[in-house]
Amino acid sequence: MASDRSSTMLQPARHEEDGEGGGGGGGGGDGSITRRLRWWQRALDLQEAKRQVLFSMPMILSNLSYYGIPLASVMFAGHLGKPELAGATLANSWATVTGFAFMTGSSGALETLCGQGFGAKLYRTLGIHLQASCIVSLFFSTLISIFWFYTEPVLILLHQDSQIAKTAALYMKFLIPGIFAYGILQNILRFLQTQSIVFPLVMLSVVPFVIHIGIAYALVHGTVLGFEGAPLAASISLWLSVLALAIYVTCSKRCKNSWEGISFESFSYIFTNLRLALPSAAMVCLEYWAFEILVFLAGLMKNSETTTSLIAMCVNTETIAYMITSGLSAAASTRVSNELGAGNIDRAKNAMVVSLKLSFLLAVAFVLALASGHNVWAGLFSGSTSIIAEFGSMTPLLAISITIDSVQGVLSGVARGCGWQHLAVYVNFVTFYCIGVLIAVLLGFKLNLHVKGLWIGLICGLSSQTVTLLVITLRTKWSRMDLSVDMDQEDPRISQTDVN
Repeated sequence: MASDRSSTMLQPARHEEDGEGGGGGGGGGDGSITRRLRWWQRALDLQEAKRQVLFSMPMILSNLSYYGIPLASVMFAGHLGKPELAGATLANSWATVTGFAFMTGSSGALETLCGQGFGAKLYRTLGIHLQASCIVSLFFSTLISIFWFYTEPVLILLHQDSQIAKTAALYMKFLIPGIFAYGILQNILRFLQTQSIVFPLVMLSVVPFVIHIGIAYALVHGTVLGFEGAPLAASISLWLSVLALAIYVTCSKRCKNSWEGISFESFSYIFTNLRLALPSAAMVCLEYWAFEILVFLAGLMKNSETTTSLIAMCVNTETIAYMITSGLSAAASTRVSNELGAGNIDRAKNAMVVSLKLSFLLAVAFVLALASGHNVWAGLFSGSTSIIAEFGSMTPLLAISITIDSVQGVLSGVARGCGWQHLAVYVNFVTFYCIGVLIAVLLGFKLNLHVKGLWIGLICGLSSQTVTLLVITLRTKWSRMDLSVDMDQEDPRISQTDVN
């Protein structure tokens, strides 16, 4: 890699000398273009950047499509009336923090195992780890579904309105089949992502989303189910998504080496998977829960209706921004794990640097759009002029948090690619709860900065998280999993191996 880069750097220099020696009118122009090209090559590895952009764009589209399935169901339920809207919104938030976030996080084990396995050309192990991860997901989905079945008493215990809690509990019961599908869905996505199979995901995610709109409308407005039809439609559409992905994996020639069919051998890798899945899930859940705590704290303030609406708008804006930059997080995880698996430390580090630069540029573009159109954006959430004005005053703080969050998203992707999930768990807990939430409570309630104080506390937590992850990334010796296998019986185990 170093020799390739040096040769490309030398080529423009030679052109520049030729241009100067020729003395022609065109030589000066060629030299100017060459100098610009050399500047861009020093600032950004264009070849790596192109590869990551082409990888991240399909991932962004597919993530938004899958994210839109449960969200669209909430919208259909919300049009039935205010009680239905309140119940569906509460249920969707509850489902996210108690189920969907865990499933998304636990699938991160495959970003390490499949990513490095693919880089090491141990293709057969990818399918085995996928099956092991699905077994783990089904087990935890069963536990989560039992917990969801008792949603109403739990929400009442948390001092939620009894009628809204009852409506949310009804919504959750029809969403239970969906949690099983969602776990398998996330696993297959990671399985394909780590092999850089991303363009088919656009069609395989957009089509189920479009079909979901029709299913939701038919069940909510065309049957006696009504409100119950919204979550049932989400469950059906999630299973259709799983079916579409499963058909692609079994039939596509691109997966013929990594998927050889169902194997009982996968049961022997369950604990291998758990050692990464549990800290990966904790990584994601700790961050999700921190944002939900902010909404809860806003509800304890004076004029709670306004403060809760305002903080919810900020959280939703941050989430959408993260969904857009999450494609680069996936790109960082995949590129780093693939290169580490192949033993290319320098290329893995170069991929991380490019991801950080691209994520910063993308965050700046999003922040500029928000700064110029924050009133229009806030108007989509509320027609209250006071809330729109308050959101405008929060925009500078949002700009800071979105920029920091985009950078930490890439660093978290690098941590998953390197297998550092166990370190990231401690980082997320300390930075969000021992620093971020404590500062948020102090500024919001003691110093009476209200919603701004809460968000400044979040910024402190995100900043601490980002700096700590960056220090870990720079100071920890990069290594790969020990994926050495016998040709007759592949048996990759999780033990760190230094790569020189």
